Amino acid sequence: MRYPSHQWILLKFILVGLILVGYQLFQLLSLLNGDQTITNAEAGTKTHKILVWHWPFRNSFNLDGDFCKDKFGVPNCIMMDNQSRLSEADIVIFHNRELIQGQQRLPVNLKRPEKQRWVWMTMESPESNGDLKPFNGYFNWTMTYHQDADIYSPYGSMVPKESETHEPLESFIPKDNTDLACWVVSNLSQHHERTTIYEKLKTVIPIKVYGEAVNKRLDDQTLLTTISRCSFYLAFEYSVFRDYITNQLWLNAYMSGAVPVVFGPYREDYEAVAQPDSFIHVNDFDTIEELGEFLKTLAADRERYASYFNWRRKYTVEIKHWVETACKFCPKISSMPPYKVYEDLDTWQ
Repeated sequence: MRYPSHQWILLKFILVGLILVGYQLFQLLSLLNGDQTITNAEAGTKTHKILVWHWPFRNSFNLDGDFCKDKFGVPNCIMMDNQSRLSEADIVIFHNRELIQGQQRLPVNLKRPEKQRWVWMTMESPESNGDLKPFNGYFNWTMTYHQDADIYSPYGSMVPKESETHEPLESFIPKDNTDLACWVVSNLSQHHERTTIYEKLKTVIPIKVYGEAVNKRLDDQTLLTTISRCSFYLAFEYSVFRDYITNQLWLNAYMSGAVPVVFGPYREDYEAVAQPDSFIHVNDFDTIEELGEFLKTLAADRERYASYFNWRRKYTVEIKHWVETACKFCPKISSMPPYKVYEDLDTWQ
């Protein structure tokens, strides 16, 4: 059926009007229902699924609801721990400790989706990671404290403040730090170099020792308050490897307010993640006796001692659980190398 030209023009005006009215109604509904607008926007972004094959040391989380979004503000990321959902996962995280001890096994007998990526996770030093040869050729990504890991998961980090503060440095120093130095340690094995350093240092300065090694355990409520009474904290690592900087520094020292005396990787490794004037490195001294004398002199010079807190005007310390790191990695999954395979984990770590 053909319309006269004037009727056709009128029909076109009516159609355009209906489109405009429809668009205005959509805008109105969007304003009245903000949550729906967010949901629609999110629907255009791919949702990724992370499967935790087994929980490290059986320390599990309740993943009910929209876990990553509810806990860490990360939408479009589903974290799950039901092994029967293996085929759904974009990435699967395996914790090394349970694998090397035989408590868990890689599901190599099950069909693995072509685009699924397996993640090898460890927060321990190579000395404790066991024999990794059986796992060569299976993993695509790594998740560790190594700065060059595919998923970088450090024990802690220094985060710049929104703006520099100008409080007196004395305000950052705990008021009741009456003890010179202290250390919380679980193992005083004689083959650890940190034990040798401690044995020499305690002949020069008094050191209060806590922890399982001396049957003086500190719980979560007393840990930081006890350390805060010390001017210095011995942030000694039991194992010396590149980038291996644990909560001896981040939690025990920085969060308590004691100045850390560190022993671990090179100073350059520490300076890559922490401010150079925020710690004292054992390697800066020719002898342990020289280190001890320096600590005594520094503690007596309050102005110089306070200078080790200058970084707190610009930075704060942040400690993230690896689960948060995994959730916040979700938006990056699509941009990661798809065909990377670790053929020799020993060489990499």
